[in-house]
Amino acid sequence: MSKDYPTSFLDEDFLLENKYSKILYHDFAAFLPIIDYHNHLPPDQIAANRIFENITKIWLAGDHYKWRAMRTLGIQEQYITGDASDLEKFEKWSETVPYTLRNPLYHWTHMELSRYYGINQLLGPSNGTRLYHQCSELTNSSDFSTRRLLERMNVEVVCTTDDPADSLEHHQAFSTESEKFKMFPAFRPDKAFAIDQPGYWAYLEKLGISSGVDIVDYPALLEALRKRIDFFHLNQCRLSDHGLERLYWFEAYKHDEARIFQKSKEGKPLEAEEAAYFKYAVLLQLCHMYHEKGWTQQFHLGALRNNNSRILAKLGPDTGFDSIGDFSQAQALSKFLNELDNTDQLTKTVLYNLNPSDNEVFATMVGNFNDGSVKGKIQFGSGWWFLDQKDGMEAQINTLSNMGLISCFIGMLTDSRSFLSFPRHEYFRRILCNLFGKDMQNGLLPQDEDWIGKIVQDICYFNAKNFFGFHNA
Repeated sequence: MSKDYPTSFLDEDFLLENKYSKILYHDFAAFLPIIDYHNHLPPDQIAANRIFENITKIWLAGDHYKWRAMRTLGIQEQYITGDASDLEKFEKWSETVPYTLRNPLYHWTHMELSRYYGINQLLGPSNGTRLYHQCSELTNSSDFSTRRLLERMNVEVVCTTDDPADSLEHHQAFSTESEKFKMFPAFRPDKAFAIDQPGYWAYLEKLGISSGVDIVDYPALLEALRKRIDFFHLNQCRLSDHGLERLYWFEAYKHDEARIFQKSKEGKPLEAEEAAYFKYAVLLQLCHMYHEKGWTQQFHLGALRNNNSRILAKLGPDTGFDSIGDFSQAQALSKFLNELDNTDQLTKTVLYNLNPSDNEVFATMVGNFNDGSVKGKIQFGSGWWFLDQKDGMEAQINTLSNMGLISCFIGMLTDSRSFLSFPRHEYFRRILCNLFGKDMQNGLLPQDEDWIGKIVQDICYFNAKNFFGFHNA
């Protein structure tokens, strides 16, 4: 690869294959604000308006997508999560990028360099050192503070992912300030029912302190969670989120969740079914609480996490050793949602699958519980994690189009820990417009630019704004 080779493929019509695709994107989608209703951005860094020391700190730290690619190429951990200098880590990433061809990292990397830094060169070993210094000088400036970066991408709302025991002090501090975007918390209580995981009882102590409840038994656990939901609601939370292998469902009263709680508290080992039943019972009660508050619940289903136990012991979770699981989803998902619906306590819901073989299962499942009370009440969520790339997004869009109403879809999110990840919304919008544009070109849709443009705008922005109630954001 020659030095400073231009990113000519990333022109204004990137991914747009005909005139209708271009019209839909440029005239209808490109300028819309972003509602990023699920991400893992650190709220303290937004509240403090952090400025990062260099591009490695903001771009490579915590990005397990990039880490996986570097490991695959044979780069030692020292240059990934180890003690190498930030310059050395960036240089190793620069060596990796040319080998990421046809991986979404190749597109994302060059979009992020272009959209944030104005760099329209292919990153590689010949220019890595120079671009590190060039980008780091920009990064370590007020124009690249966390808030300014979000404003630059026209972000209107970000919903972070927050544990029930969190104080929400950073959301509270930020809410008193006048900014061009809003930051809201989202309730992620998975640890509260992970009774089979190490550290569960230490976590309940933390939850007890935050809620002011001595969690001595099962009813106390539910009381603590209810108090935290009340607290989150007062702090503008309107969404919950769960990352699970699958949903669970059991016939009523098959086990006694209070007895299971006590058994575990006494240090006695639980049977796998007992642990699963406990998760089901707590989650069911949580879903009742969400419905009372009018929240939206999100279920991210199908990840097989922490596969490499040797490296997990060294680096901990969320470091790039998770993959797609092949869990059976349909029956328990149906039964769980049906149990909530039977008592009219099924709130607005977004379902995300990680295994692409579940696309049709999830796309048809949402139709079972859309009851006409809310537009798109049950959503088949966007391509997630390993599926938030071109093929994955196209497959999700096509499946939803064929088996539901794509016009009611609430669109894309970043699901990211990176402040430089927001061009993924642009990526999604270009892919969406190209799919509609190709159908218009091929005579599969009317060449009605205004009507189809409106549908595109709804998917990219207005559906999410209305679905989550962000009217006054």
